[in-house]
Amino acid sequence: MAHVLDPWLAPLFSLTASAPANGAIGTVLLAFLVVLVGEGTLRIVARVNGGHLARLEEELRKYQELSREAASRGDAASYKALNRQANSAFGHVFFNKFGLSAAALWPCFFALDWLQSRFSPGGVPVPGRPEGLNYVLVFLIAYLLVRVLAGRLRRVAPRLVARLRAARASAPG
Repeated sequence: MAHVLDPWLAPLFSLTASAPANGAIGTVLLAFLVVLVGEGTLRIVARVNGGHLARLEEELRKYQELSREAASRGDAASYKALNRQANSAFGHVFFNKFGLSAAALWPCFFALDWLQSRFSPGGVPVPGRPEGLNYVLVFLIAYLLVRVLAGRLRRVAPRLVARLRAARASAPG
């Protein structure tokens, strides 16, 4: 599989004349690409599976509310039965959401396979370690940084877009 990805990914690692800079920049760009593909996949799967997940969450809310009502009435037998149903519904919701998170992670394995084919056993050259660091470590650090940055951008982006639109609307011309 690595040879199929090579024409698209190798250029990410040759943007400068410095091998350590290329290693760092390329790995961050690869992590960015992985996050984009993973998030796109996650959105598609969530859209396809959204109705099912909504039904599971509604079932969970129903059993939680019914078990609370039974507890407030002092009906221990009903409470236990309803709480067992609520726990089962919670398990279904939890594992469905866990499966959704896997939809965002699958591109990581292709990226790691490609990195292994290019940088194993020597490692990815990075600033401060031109001889290279383990490709898994370098990728995981880059991936986590990009993931955190993407999360922050996702929260800030709507406000930035609103400001840009407001500025454009109030600009003369």
